[in-house]
Amino acid sequence: MATVILVRHGRSTANTAGVLAGRTPGVLLDDTGLEQARRTAERLAAIPLAAVVSSPLERTRQTADALLALQDATSPATLTVEDDLTECDYGDWQNGKLADLAKEPLWTTVTGQPSAAVFPGGESLAAMQTRAVAAVRKHDAQITEEHGKHAVWAAVSHGDIIKAVIADAYGMPFDNFQRVHADPASVTVISYTSAGPHVLCVNTTAGDLSWLAAGTQKDTSQDAPQVGGGAGH
Repeated sequence: MATVILVRHGRSTANTAGVLAGRTPGVLLDDTGLEQARRTAERLAAIPLAAVVSSPLERTRQTADALLALQDATSPATLTVEDDLTECDYGDWQNGKLADLAKEPLWTTVTGQPSAAVFPGGESLAAMQTRAVAAVRKHDAQITEEHGKHAVWAAVSHGDIIKAVIADAYGMPFDNFQRVHADPASVTVISYTSAGPHVLCVNTTAGDLSWLAAGTQKDTSQDAPQVGGGAGH
């Protein structure tokens, strides 16, 4: 199967304001976020991406555009917008100050038992994970069929979405997904194989990624678990 690079959007104006933006329109990257997106694009420039799939929100579209801007002209990558990679529907919590939301009774459920968390007027965290994982796996299968098993593609999304996809790939109980981190403009790499997902790196914001270039990464399609850690790339 293909390899997916999960990219969180760069820092937004809502992030710096301490606001849970959710799906609010008009939330853009701040100057730091634009620079973060550019640096991540530089990291991915050595990888001919088969596709870039993005949440429809502006901050993710800005980040996706930065990735595409530094792709080689021979790269087949085009931008696809995927609604199921959009931010969680936080309902009545949307646009709330995180400091105030932390005082709500639901906060302890969101942080300690997310599988039971349903946002008033919004969706459940469990439903968010289900749709996000399904979207990533759907695009991964399509890209594999179109571009081959060595294809690499990027999915640009949001913190909770990426954490939920990572938790699924690790096979961890969803109630532990808050232990995962996805910083602004961070990169996580997952390869979905016949032996199950291989999580190759998580929440990285620096480092060479050229080893992911199509045709050069190790073929893990038939691998058993790497007892002893394996030889690496």
